Order: sequence, then structure tokens, then C-alpha cells
Amino acid sequence: MFTDWLRRITKGVIEPIAAFLARHGIHANTLTVFGCVLNILVGVIVGMGYLRWGGVLLIVASAFDALDGTVARRVGRPTKFGAFLDSVLDRISESAVLLGIALWAMRMPGLWEELLAYIAIVGSMLVSYTRARGEGLGVSTKVGILTRVERCIVLIVGLVFPTLLLPALWVLAVGTVWTTFHRMYDVYRQVKDQPLTNVNST
Repeated sequence: MFTDWLRRITKGVIEPIAAFLARHGIHANTLTVFGCVLNILVGVIVGMGYLRWGGVLLIVASAFDALDGTVARRVGRPTKFGAFLDSVLDRISESAVLLGIALWAMRMPGLWEELLAYIAIVGSMLVSYTRARGEGLGVSTKVGILTRVERCIVLIVGLVFPTLLLPALWVLAVGTVWTTFHRMYDVYRQVKDQPLTNVNST
């Protein structure tokens, strides 16, 4: 998977930074919250029309996604709440950036950008939900072409190079819907007609 490959090639950069932060008592949850705040700021900046600046700041904000988990493992205290907080704030972060794009697009001629941004928001939520719901049923599903890392890279490219924003939104909209259905099929393949023994609604 691309995510695993990217983690391997960036490990030499991420690990020393994480070690430095851990030595100075920076908590992983603090990094998670700060990264989310930066992503919301990206959404505001993009909504105001400063796409390239938003893209540059999104690169910085994305670094915190890689750092928080690494810091938690460094100090030997990864927690269930930390993982929960990271997942929830990731959804807020991604939605904030896409909402900023939609707000910017509303001032532009045409409707494609805001429509695709909306589909991408819903699609990214469903990609994460299918994985979480699958895990709730006792199965793991991480398949698909657009996980969180890939979606973030596509967003960065589209913002830093605004002429590519519309194609990037097409990739996000189509890719997230495709990944959602891929994960639905993957869960079906694993559980099929197994009886539901523990009803756990969301």
C-alpha cells in the first residue's frame, strides 16, 4: 500500500523530530489537536481564495498527522482515546479543507467544483466509516485507492497548482466513492452470511 511505502521513506525524517518532541514532553494529543486547528485554518485561507498559501500550509498541517502517532509510540503511551481523537479530528480536518474549497468555488462561475467538493466530503467520511464499521463487526478492511494519505496528497497538489484543482476534485470524488464500494465488497467477502451476534448501532 502507498501509505506504508510513504511511511518507510519518511521514517528517517519523522523519527528524529518525534524523538525531539517526546524528549521535551510534547503530548501526542496536543499534536493531533494542533494539526486539526491548522487544517481548519487551511480551510479558512482557501475559502478566502488563497489557494496556494492554503496548499503550503496543508503540507505543514499534514506533518502533524505523521508525528502524533510516532510521538505516542516513542513515549510508550499510545492510548485508545488518542486513536479515537485522531480519527475524529482527521474527519474534521479533511472536511474543513474541502468546505473551504467549496466556499471558494461558490464565488466562481460554474458548479462543478462545489459539487465535487461536496461528493468528496461525503466520500471521505464513508471511506473512514466503512473501515470503522467493519472493525466493529470484527473484520479489517483497508483496501482502496484513496486512503487518508492519498487524499491529502491530491488536495495539496490541487491547491499548490490551482489549474489542477478541478482534476484533483474529480479524483477525490470518484476515488472516495470507488474506495467506499471496494470496502463494502471487502467486508461482504469476509463476513457474507455470518449471523450478527452483537448489535452495535452507531
